[in-house]
Order: sequence, then structure tokens, then C-alpha cells
Amino acid sequence: MKFHSGLITYIFLALILINPAYSDIEKGKELSASCAACHGDDGISLNSVWPKLAGQNPKYLASQLHEFKKGPNGNRNNAVMYGIAVNLSDQDIEDLSEYYSSLKSTVGLTKDEYLELGRNIYRGGNMEIKMQACISCHGPNGQGNYAAAIPMLSGQHSQYTYQQLKNFQTSMRSNDYNKMMRNIVHRMTDEEMKAVASYIEGLY
Repeated sequence: MKFHSGLITYIFLALILINPAYSDIEKGKELSASCAACHGDDGISLNSVWPKLAGQNPKYLASQLHEFKKGPNGNRNNAVMYGIAVNLSDQDIEDLSEYYSSLKSTVGLTKDEYLELGRNIYRGGNMEIKMQACISCHGPNGQGNYAAAIPMLSGQHSQYTYQQLKNFQTSMRSNDYNKMMRNIVHRMTDEEMKAVASYIEGLY
């Protein structure tokens, strides 16, 4: 009996070491009250300059909150988000991220005038200028990549997506791994960014 109880204790401790953080979705829901004014009660922001958070990759959300928490010393400085994130513990960030990830997202519409150009860029890039296609990292339906913390794009507000592309282009935002986004968007025209942002909003 002593052997079995010792083995159980060993396995339990090993699991804790492997998975040191456990997210609490209910705690995340409580914490989300301070986010609702901008991001909505259900993670669907009413103002298209602010991102939808519902259904987003939790690893991506957590990584962005950690970036915001760094404030001016980080690579994604935003005064409003810094004021919120700076008060969050690592566990708070995990709980919030898992909560928003558990919510159901929505899909918008692609403007007709941007459908063909946006689709071509998203799915095929632009080989003439060696611009990589969005599909290669974000997937055919814009679901992103969980393990690599690559964000879900499907249904995201086009105005928000366009602004983030502009921020990467000007290096106002520089928290992309190995300059991956900046190396892509610096080749894009303003019209191409608007088109792919609109295409993404209707993607599902």
C-alpha cells in the first residue's frame, strides 16, 4: 500500500511539473468584466477598431497580453492595454485567454470589390515580389496554429486587421517572430492590405 501511495504521489507531482499552470475559465469570465467595454460581453467588439477576442487561440492571446504588460519596453506598446495588462498576474492572463478562447466567434462579410484580390493574396501571395501567402501560416480557413501561437484570423474586423498590417509595415508593432509579418507587409500596397483584411473578415 505504501508503494502504491508513493507512486501516486510521484505521478501527481510529475503532472504538476509538466503542466504548471491550470486555467480557470470561470475566473477568466470574472476578469473579463474590465475588458467588456471595448471587447464586448461575449468577446465580440462592437467597434471595428478593436479586435474580436471570442474563439481566439489562447496561446496567442496570452502572448499578446504579456507583450502589452511590458509597456514602452515591449514590442507592442499600447497605453490603454498596458494600463489593464500591468495589473494581471500570469495566472490571470492564462484564465482570461482560456475564457475568451472558449467563446463562439462570428464571421462578417467580404466586400465584393475586394473579394478577388483579397482571396488571391491570402491563398497565393504574390510570387512576383516573393510575398508569402497568408494561408501558409494562418491556414485555409484562417484558424491559425495553436502550437505556434499563430492567431485565428477568421471573421476578424477588417478595420482592425488593416490597422495591424499598417502597424507591422511601419514597425509600430514589432512583436512578430523573426520579423515574419514585417517582411511580408512591407511589400504590400495599401489596396492589397485593405483587400486581404476584407477577405479575412468573411473567411470561415
